[in-house]
Amino acid sequence: MDKKIIFLVLIFASIFTMSGCGQKQPQIKVPKGDANNLTIATRYHQNNQNVELLHDFLENSMVQKAGIYTNFNNEQKKSDKATGHDMLSESSGLWLEYLAQTHQNKAFREFYQHTKKYFDQGRQFSYRIDDKTKKKSDVNATIDDLRIIRALQIYAQNTNSEKYRREAAKRFAMLQTTSIHKDRVLDFYDVRTKKTSNKSSLAYYDLATLKYFESVSKKERDYYQKQLKLVKQGYLGDIFPLYAPNYNWKTNQYGTENLNTSEALITVLHLAEIGKMKTETANWLEMQVDNKKLYNSYTTAGAIADHSQSTGNYALAAMIFARSGNYKYYQKAMKLVWEDQVQNKKSEIYGALGDTKNNDAYSFNNLLALLASQS
Repeated sequence: MDKKIIFLVLIFASIFTMSGCGQKQPQIKVPKGDANNLTIATRYHQNNQNVELLHDFLENSMVQKAGIYTNFNNEQKKSDKATGHDMLSESSGLWLEYLAQTHQNKAFREFYQHTKKYFDQGRQFSYRIDDKTKKKSDVNATIDDLRIIRALQIYAQNTNSEKYRREAAKRFAMLQTTSIHKDRVLDFYDVRTKKTSNKSSLAYYDLATLKYFESVSKKERDYYQKQLKLVKQGYLGDIFPLYAPNYNWKTNQYGTENLNTSEALITVLHLAEIGKMKTETANWLEMQVDNKKLYNSYTTAGAIADHSQSTGNYALAAMIFARSGNYKYYQKAMKLVWEDQVQNKKSEIYGALGDTKNNDAYSFNNLLALLASQS
């Protein structure tokens, strides 16, 4: 081959490599301040025996090298949603956050390395690994990436690790080249089609994490202020004091579909973590806990859309109360959580929060309860 041609081939190969296949290279900026509000500061928890049983169930029956089973029961149900022994980055992020919060440092490092090995897509984490095919989904769920980044920062701060502080900043910078665009926190980015979602779920705005990593410049602090404004303006009103499910960037309108209560409460938790939860919201949540009527879905007008209930929602309520310094209602919510714990030692899901009839024990509910138990 002609030397000139070889030289040109090498030049084009170099340009292609540097361009990251069309994606801009992230500029890593490590925030200088601390991130204390990412960490649970209260010490309200009791019920150590319940916590130990739940931890043992998760560690022995749900946590695997590659991730965490979505459900103890491996019956594959016909659904687009994860089921059985599918694995979600959501579960891995919650487990990492728990390990970081409880200073299980070696376990954290090992599990994070496995999370990278199995879920990493280069600049983001796939949201799901299919149990049958072992294939990763082409898309992420931005809230899951932010939760893993939060866990990295908590670990870095607890251990004074510059390595993990930079790793957290690097992951955030990479996410800014896929599903976070300036003030927009989009639901997902598809690594195959190179397209993003047109929607931003308000629950995906992990405000404390965004505020910390966007503190590095005036431009990014302005992005954060716009993100906060977008969430706050999704408020549905004092009669039903929750928030719209999402914002559509094509129509420039907030969504009107029914609220998934877990996501609605995550939105409230994110506001509570930065001291922006409304009194009306706190009062409404107290009333639902008092009446044991925190249902799984509501219309945006406040009508009940699904009368079933979830342990995970009471765990989220407990975390919200802890973040707002409400000891009384933290204890009330956690009492309802522990009522669902399986105490039969002969059960396959002994220690879990689940249904002994079908041996259903979902990682989301159990991990949220474990995290809430550390408040």
